[in-house]
Amino acid sequence: MGKNIELNGKNYPCTVSLAMDLVGGKWKSVILYHLKDEEKRYNELRKEIHAITEMTLSLQLKQLEESGLVSRNVYGDKPPIKVIYSLTDFGKTFIPALEAINNWGHLVVKEKGGVVEAK
Repeated sequence: MGKNIELNGKNYPCTVSLAMDLVGGKWKSVILYHLKDEEKRYNELRKEIHAITEMTLSLQLKQLEESGLVSRNVYGDKPPIKVIYSLTDFGKTFIPALEAINNWGHLVVKEKGGVVEAK
């Protein structure tokens, strides 16, 4: 029988499955990409990723925080509080993969797609 990989009590059939659990889906890698160069407030992320809903952004940020890829720092005791999101050291280890995905995306656009104005 083959061996599985275990992380935080979850079993995975391979490392690709583990990685996709951490960063897969429509939005997680996009959020990480927007945090790769600098920390951001929630509203900054909402403006940059305009197609994401507030609920989805909030949920995805929580999941990225739980997996240790993103940190959430709260400043202030009473409203208005300031909340800043940033990549953790662990999250920064994903930057080379993000850049490779971004470069591949540019290649796909160049060979098969085009650029259009956002709606």
